[in-house]
Amino acid sequence: MARHTAPSVGRRPFVAADYEAVLASLRAVRHPGFRFLEWGSGSGIITILADLLGFDAYGIELDASLVEVAQARATRHGSHAHFVAGSFLPAGYRWTSRNGDNRMGTMGSGPSGYIRMGRALEEFDVVYGYPWAGEEAMMLDLMNRYGRSDALLLLNGVTDGMHYYRGGREVVLGA
Repeated sequence: MARHTAPSVGRRPFVAADYEAVLASLRAVRHPGFRFLEWGSGSGIITILADLLGFDAYGIELDASLVEVAQARATRHGSHAHFVAGSFLPAGYRWTSRNGDNRMGTMGSGPSGYIRMGRALEEFDVVYGYPWAGEEAMMLDLMNRYGRSDALLLLNGVTDGMHYYRGGREVVLGA
């Protein structure tokens, strides 16, 4: 499925992920018992895919109305994926880039989804994010500060496809 740009979802711009590419990536990294987290899970498609592949799958989404859509979609498809409304930024997280720019791009603010979920970022084996241009560094910083060093971060770039990171470094799967 190719990416396409929709005018907006609510007040935020939206670009659909390439779901076939995401599915292939999830298949490549799945392992029995792995816990999966999607940052900004939207209507839940990717989190549900992860659940149906055998992950213990969670999604955090700032827009509570999209969480309702995701939960209804999960129920319709027999998925046990978990969704919470909130921010994927842990309470107290502050971003400062190397050049001192503190802007968060498209990141909204709200209560931490981890608190509502009852889980910390360090409890996840695979974390998936779909950053807008310029947000990759913030997501890497977030994972390095709060995630486990052996966890895998999948970043699906808007223009350059999937990238895999472990311990803050880009890795090639199977290498």
